[in-house]
Amino acid sequence: MANRTTPYGAFNYVVNFDGGEAFGGFSDVSGIGTDVTVAEYRNGNEKENHVRKVAGIHKVNDVTLKRGIVNSKTLWDWLAATRVQGPAAQKSVAITLFDEAQQPVQSWVLRGVIPMKYSGPTLAGKGGGEVAMEEIVLSAEGMEINA
Repeated sequence: MANRTTPYGAFNYVVNFDGGEAFGGFSDVSGIGTDVTVAEYRNGNEKENHVRKVAGIHKVNDVTLKRGIVNSKTLWDWLAATRVQGPAAQKSVAITLFDEAQQPVQSWVLRGVIPMKYSGPTLAGKGGGEVAMEEIVLSAEGMEINA
């Protein structure tokens, strides 16, 4: 990986739940990220007139998964379990990017994940070749990157 100069394609990835359970293929994964809040602080006796930046709490961004509807209710069942069980329904989610030889390049591991929003498809009777899509938004407590 150290000698590679071209970026990896964004289309070769897999999403796994709890270390292996797969809920089907997702066509889009977006929102992977984390934010650290920064507090500004200045000692009253500083010789220079500037602030110090102190790292504060951090949070993980909400991650959105989209897929064509398949004959599976697993995402809906997880959402239903979250509504009843609360934190007991948390899962870990790993999003792994692969290279052209199907070797893992990098993984984003989300911890303490619960679904916070589900959106069903937009249905229209006009015909055509559009796919019925569903979307789930995940809320995570923590994130790690494994390279």
